[in-house]
Amino acid sequence: MTPMTLSTKDRGTAAMSVTLALLTQVVLVALSGCGAEVAGGSAAVGALQAGQVERGRAQQAEVVDKLKAAQEAGVARAASAAD
Repeated sequence: MTPMTLSTKDRGTAAMSVTLALLTQVVLVALSGCGAEVAGGSAAVGALQAGQVERGRAQQAEVVDKLKAAQEAGVARAASAAD
Protein backbone atom coordinates (compact mmCIF):
# COMPACT_ATOMS: atom_id res chain seq x y z
CA MET A 1 0.00 0.00 0.00
CA THR A 2 1.19 3.49 -0.81
CA PRO A 3 0.99 6.13 1.91
CA MET A 4 -1.49 8.90 1.20
CA THR A 5 0.11 12.26 0.59
CA LEU A 6 -1.42 15.58 -0.25
CA SER A 7 -0.77 16.98 -3.66
CA THR A 8 0.52 20.52 -3.98
CA LYS A 9 -2.98 21.67 -4.89
CA ASP A 10 -4.47 19.95 -1.84
CA ARG A 11 -1.80 21.44 0.45
CA GLY A 12 -2.61 24.91 -0.89
CA THR A 13 -6.33 24.33 -0.27
CA ALA A 14 -5.63 23.11 3.26
CA ALA A 15 -3.45 26.15 3.96
CA MET A 16 -6.18 28.46 2.68
CA SER A 17 -8.72 26.73 4.94
CA VAL A 18 -6.50 27.21 7.98
CA THR A 19 -5.85 30.84 7.03
CA LEU A 20 -9.56 31.48 6.55
CA ALA A 21 -10.35 29.87 9.92
CA LEU A 22 -7.75 32.05 11.66
CA LEU A 23 -9.01 35.17 9.92
CA THR A 24 -12.56 34.34 10.97
CA GLN A 25 -11.44 33.95 14.59
CA VAL A 26 -9.59 37.28 14.50
CA VAL A 27 -12.67 39.03 13.12
CA LEU A 28 -14.89 37.43 15.77
CA VAL A 29 -12.53 38.49 18.56
CA ALA A 30 -12.45 42.03 17.18
CA LEU A 31 -16.23 42.17 16.97
CA SER A 32 -16.67 40.78 20.45
CA GLY A 33 -14.34 43.53 21.68
CA CYS A 34 -16.62 46.08 20.00
CA GLY A 35 -19.58 44.51 21.75
CA ALA A 36 -17.85 44.87 25.10
CA GLU A 37 -17.06 48.50 24.30
CA VAL A 38 -20.69 49.16 23.36
CA ALA A 39 -21.87 47.44 26.54
CA GLY A 40 -19.43 49.53 28.59
CA GLY A 41 -20.67 52.68 26.88
CA SER A 42 -24.26 51.70 27.56
CA ALA A 43 -23.45 51.14 31.22
CA ALA A 44 -21.85 54.57 31.43
CA VAL A 45 -24.88 56.20 29.80
CA GLY A 46 -27.16 54.30 32.16
CA ALA A 47 -25.19 55.54 35.15
CA LEU A 48 -25.37 59.13 33.88
CA GLN A 49 -29.11 58.86 33.32
CA ALA A 50 -29.58 57.40 36.80
CA GLY A 51 -27.69 60.38 38.23
CA GLN A 52 -29.87 62.76 36.25
CA VAL A 53 -33.02 61.04 37.51
CA GLU A 54 -31.77 61.28 41.09
CA ARG A 55 -31.00 65.01 40.71
CA GLY A 56 -34.42 65.53 39.13
CA ARG A 57 -36.11 63.84 42.07
CA ALA A 58 -34.14 65.98 44.53
CA GLN A 59 -35.17 69.14 42.66
CA GLN A 60 -38.78 67.97 42.60
CA ALA A 61 -38.74 67.34 46.36
CA GLU A 62 -37.24 70.80 46.92
CA VAL A 63 -39.96 72.45 44.82
CA VAL A 64 -42.69 70.51 46.64
CA ASP A 65 -41.25 71.58 50.00
CA LYS A 66 -41.17 75.24 48.90
CA LEU A 67 -44.76 75.03 47.62
CA LYS A 68 -45.93 73.52 50.91
CA ALA A 69 -44.12 76.25 52.86
CA ALA A 70 -45.68 78.94 50.66
CA GLN A 71 -49.14 77.39 51.09
CA GLU A 72 -48.72 77.23 54.86
CA ALA A 73 -47.57 80.86 54.92
CA GLY A 74 -50.63 81.85 52.86
CA VAL A 75 -52.95 79.98 55.22
CA ALA A 76 -51.26 81.64 58.20
CA ARG A 77 -51.68 85.11 56.61
CA ALA A 78 -55.31 84.41 55.83
CA ALA A 79 -55.93 83.30 59.41
CA SER A 80 -54.13 86.36 60.73
CA ALA A 81 -56.13 88.67 58.48
CA ALA A 82 -59.38 87.04 59.61
CA ASP A 83 -58.64 87.84 63.24
